[in-house]
Amino acid sequence: GNGYTGPIDISAGWTEAAGVGTMTGTDQVITASGGTVGPFRYVALFNDTPTSPADPLIAFWDYGSEVTLQNGETFTVDFGANVFTLS
Repeated sequence: GNGYTGPIDISAGWTEAAGVGTMTGTDQVITASGGTVGPFRYVALFNDTPTSPADPLIAFWDYGSEVTLQNGETFTVDFGANVFTLS
């Protein structure tokens, strides 16, 4: 609430070449509106497609301490060039 409308689909693509898989993603900006968002410490990446197991966890990011956004503040989940690479 208060500006967070998750879960959010960040997947921009998946490629495989020579035994290496790469997932790209769309950066997400969360802006608190109408109150605070949080506190939160982790951002989770999960697959919303399977029904068994439902919504399996793929990865998570630990920001090291709790984050709370006050009204009007933003938080950017920046995936850089790639969300992750598997080989």
